[in-house]
Amino acid sequence: MGKKKNATWAEAKKRCRLNQADIQMAKELGMTPKSLLKNIPSPSQQWKAPVKVWVRDLYEKKFGKQLSIEHSNQPQDRKKKGNQSEKTSRIPDEDLPF
Repeated sequence: MGKKKNATWAEAKKRCRLNQADIQMAKELGMTPKSLLKNIPSPSQQWKAPVKVWVRDLYEKKFGKQLSIEHSNQPQDRKKKGNQSEKTSRIPDEDLPF
C-alpha cells in the first residue's frame, strides 16, 4: 500500500508541477493527491490559479508563513564561490508597485 501511496503523490507532483516543499505543504493542509489533481485548471478556467500557487496561498493563510526546503548540496556558480561578498536581496511581494 505504501508504494501505491507514493506513486499517487509522485503523479500529483509531476502533473501539478510541484516541488517537495509544495507537496509537504499540501500534506500539512490535509490534502490528497486526488484533490490536487482535481484542481488543475482547464483552459476554460483562466480565472483559476495553478495548483502550486493555490497550495501556497492556502498554507500561508492557515499558518501565516511559507514553508521552504533549502538544498545545501546544490553546486554553486564559480562566480559566486569566488566572490562571497556579493549577495542578492529579495524584495517582498508587498513592496512591489504592481
